[in-house]
Amino acid sequence: MIECRRCPRLVAWREEVAADPPKRFRGEDYWARPLPGFGDPGARILLVGLAPGAHGANRTGRVFTGDRSGDWLYAALHRAGLASQPDAWAKDDGLILTDAFITSVVKCAPPANKPTVAERDTCLPYLEAELEALAKVRVVIALGSFGWDGFLRASKANGVEIPKPKPKFGHGAEATIGERLLIGCYHPSQQNTFTGTLTETMIDEVFGRAVAAAGE
Repeated sequence: MIECRRCPRLVAWREEVAADPPKRFRGEDYWARPLPGFGDPGARILLVGLAPGAHGANRTGRVFTGDRSGDWLYAALHRAGLASQPDAWAKDDGLILTDAFITSVVKCAPPANKPTVAERDTCLPYLEAELEALAKVRVVIALGSFGWDGFLRASKANGVEIPKPKPKFGHGAEATIGERLLIGCYHPSQQNTFTGTLTETMIDEVFGRAVAAAGE
């Protein structure tokens, strides 16, 4: 995965931002490659996001690490008992996830956080492989509608029957997909957290539901 160069636009962007970063990150050695998932290989809870952040994961080399979205996400995981610490700033910061694994639909940072349909479809086999490898996953938290749709598409590609009509994303929405429970959660982007679209109480409720369902 980390050697993939199938999407010229994404390759150009991930390398461009690494070559000319903001002042606060100048001098840092950016990862600037596709991002594999991170967490407990035996996890019962899987979180699926959109794509790496240009100056977060694309810089640090670990999903949701080094930006405000990651600050929110890992703090919530820590409160839920799934992360060893509430902060994530580098691959070697000592963070450990227990019973949780985090990945994204698209593995490279996209311009304006908006992958094209073609880029999504080109990258989807990597998510399909992750879903098959993470055999113990019982609950999937989709961080945003893109993560929700990506999980459904990857599951279908893996031969899992998708309910009809297709389940719709919403914060707290639930759907049974094969043997897995899918739960929707607003993405912890600054746009959502700064405006109160997503609050700590809201994300804690989703994570609490996931932990309870994973143990059933």
